[in-house]
Amino acid sequence: MRICILGGDGYLGWPTAMHFSARGHEVMVVDNMAKRGWEEEVGATPLEPVPTLKERARRWRQKKFQHIDTVIGNIADDGQLMQDICRDFRPEAIIHYGEQPSAPYSMLNQENAVYTQCNNVIGTLNVMFAMREHCPQAHLVKLGTMGEYGTPNIDIEEGWLEVTHNGRKDRVLYPKKPHSLYHLSKVHDSHNLEFASRMWDFRVTDLNQGVVYGIDTDEIGNDPELCTSFHYDDIFGTVLNRFVVQAAIGMPLTVYGSGRQIRGYLNIRDTLRCIELAVENPAGRGEFRVFNQFTEQFSIMELAERVRESASEQGLKVEIQHLRNPRVEQEDHYYHAKHSGLPGLGLEPHLLSNGVIGHMLTKAMDGAAKVNEASILPKVDWKHGWQQPVADEPAGIVCLQPARA
Repeated sequence: MRICILGGDGYLGWPTAMHFSARGHEVMVVDNMAKRGWEEEVGATPLEPVPTLKERARRWRQKKFQHIDTVIGNIADDGQLMQDICRDFRPEAIIHYGEQPSAPYSMLNQENAVYTQCNNVIGTLNVMFAMREHCPQAHLVKLGTMGEYGTPNIDIEEGWLEVTHNGRKDRVLYPKKPHSLYHLSKVHDSHNLEFASRMWDFRVTDLNQGVVYGIDTDEIGNDPELCTSFHYDDIFGTVLNRFVVQAAIGMPLTVYGSGRQIRGYLNIRDTLRCIELAVENPAGRGEFRVFNQFTEQFSIMELAERVRESASEQGLKVEIQHLRNPRVEQEDHYYHAKHSGLPGLGLEPHLLSNGVIGHMLTKAMDGAAKVNEASILPKVDWKHGWQQPVADEPAGIVCLQPARA
């Protein structure tokens, strides 16, 4: 197949490109390299340096004798770019990662919030119109997020809800209550793509993904020239990565609030398999299909305890520290999300084990000297934006205060 991957320089985009290329598909990746600039803006650096997209594509060709086309461009700012790609490359599947992916980044200030929503929503609209003009039969696989749903007090269905109201029944998109302006941008994407399916007969699979962990895939192997990013900071890092790095450098594991918040999680290998299953089993014409893409549910405290246990097995003594929660979210809540669609297509999950955490911990210990400890503590308050972390000694808890007078 001809597969176009938007956001192909990213944490998931590059491994996805190699995954499909290794299986004989013709792969084009598109990226504007913006995330590397966002990282510099907030002082976030991956645990290990990540080669440029072109360097990784060159290495992939040397090592595997397979070619991945690279296009540097901005699908949100340049409406013609996707028109040209859809007309000339004629993709049969488009995998859409090409968005600003961080909730804290979107909550920094007004400028970042506006940028996030414009970049994400307009980019998706440009994809939609390019597909309508040049490849309406293509299958669009868009990476959404479980964060679109929030934490409702009812079961989370896979995208749709059957409702009865005043004696009549209908099928509607599941109500969304996101907790950040980034997650809200993904809700707008979902609504726009459901519209395109209904009005223009698009084939769309919306993958509401949980929190991804890990950096190891079959294609990366042990080759540092093919690696993807491992973020542990407060802006682009995810919670398990952060805990693992904190354990490796002897820093307490920082749990936001009570730690009873529950979310869905999955291994990066399962992300690649989920995308592959979606592409191999496309949605029908006019179908807006939603899969909840995760394999396990954990509370934040469960993850912290598992990291502490794995660290203990390696002789590390790890403490857990609770911080005042900088986010506006329920800490005690019901959470039961359905996720039967992808297992029904053949997903066999890689579950989180002490061995998996131990492997991540070993890698973090190897790179411990490079860790930027100052980038770990939370600096974005959901109510007030960019803040400066300070120690609240009487309570023994880290809190936040405004960074600017």
